[in-house]
Amino acid sequence: MKSISAEDYIKAIYKLEGRGEKATTSALAGQLEVADASITDMIKKLSDKGLLHYERYQGVELTAKGKKMALSILRRHRLWEMYLVEFLGYSWDKVHDEAERLEHMTSDELEHRLDKALGFPTVDPHGDPIPTKEGTVAGKDDASLSECEVGDVVKISRVSDDNSEILHHATEIGLALNSRLIIKEKKTFDRSMVVKIGSKQQFISKEVAQAIFVQQV
Repeated sequence: MKSISAEDYIKAIYKLEGRGEKATTSALAGQLEVADASITDMIKKLSDKGLLHYERYQGVELTAKGKKMALSILRRHRLWEMYLVEFLGYSWDKVHDEAERLEHMTSDELEHRLDKALGFPTVDPHGDPIPTKEGTVAGKDDASLSECEVGDVVKISRVSDDNSEILHHATEIGLALNSRLIIKEKKTFDRSMVVKIGSKQQFISKEVAQAIFVQQV
């Protein structure tokens, strides 16, 4: 089960489940950008290996074995993202694709050495928790910035890495992990907002706000 395609499927299913979405054939096809027929073939193979449950027309769910595999892949991905930022000078909007390639070629020994070199980090450059080697992952006690109201004082705990352009934009306007924000204004018609970052005020669209997660200060 060390084929790259199988690992990508497992991780895609895990991410869909984490967002509360059904891992249907069409959802997986959209996420992985492959044909529905290829999805069906791989689902059967993964089901035969005991990595997922499949019910026709109902989508798939990872088994305990499948979740453990997904967390192992995610752990390596997030460790590589940290390494690329901390040691090789990558910006947080440039690490995802590199880590996607490296995660599949990482041995247990290399994973351990990465972890040790980084000082055993608990989160990646975007604030997402790094699963432990035992296969557990910390819960998230934050909320989307888009849910905040005028007057709230918050700090950024993580930023979604689904869209590198949003990460790049966040850097341009001075947003980073642990940045302190004060919600100064929120438009009712489009849910965009104005926040204060340090001494500056900055406009943030609803799409960007939905990708930023915060904790109350």
